[in-house]
Amino acid sequence: MMGRLLTSLLLMLKLRSGPQDLPQSWALAALLLSVSFGMGMYIGQTLGGENAVARSLALNMLQVVAVIVLLQVRKLPERMPQTLSALAGTGIILGALAFGLLLQADPEVNQPLLGLTYLLLVGWSLAVDAHIYRHALAINMSTGVLVAVMLLAVSYIFSEVFF
Repeated sequence: MMGRLLTSLLLMLKLRSGPQDLPQSWALAALLLSVSFGMGMYIGQTLGGENAVARSLALNMLQVVAVIVLLQVRKLPERMPQTLSALAGTGIILGALAFGLLLQADPEVNQPLLGLTYLLLVGWSLAVDAHIYRHALAINMSTGVLVAVMLLAVSYIFSEVFF
C-alpha cells in the first residue's frame, strides 16, 4: 500500500494523477495530516521560528477548513478524505524539498541560484495544489490556480497576523 501511495503522490507532483487516485480513507487523511503537522512543527523549530507548534497546527487546520468549505459549496463532500490526503501528501514531499533548500541558505552569502530554486519550488507547489483543487472541485486549471493562490495568501496573512 505504501508503494502505491508514494507512486500516486509522485504522479500528482508531475500533474499526471489526481486525488481520486488515492484511497477513500479518513485514516490515511488523518495520518498524512498528522505527519504534515509534525513536519511543519519540526521545520519551524529547526529554523528558529517562534510558536512553531501553534503555527503548524493553525495552518494545517486552516487548510482542512478551506477544503471542507470548498467541497461543501461545490456539493462534493465525499471527496474530502482524498483531497486532504492529496494536499497533505504532496505537501510533505514538497516541504521536505523546501526544508533541504532552506538548510543550505546562508544569510551572509548571496545565493541567487538557491533563491531561484526555492522560487521555482514554490511555483511548482502552487501548480500541484491547483491541479489537486481542479480535480477535487471539478473546476478548470485557471480557477484551480486562483484557489491555490488565494489560499496561499490567506495562509500568509493569517500567519503574519497571528504569529
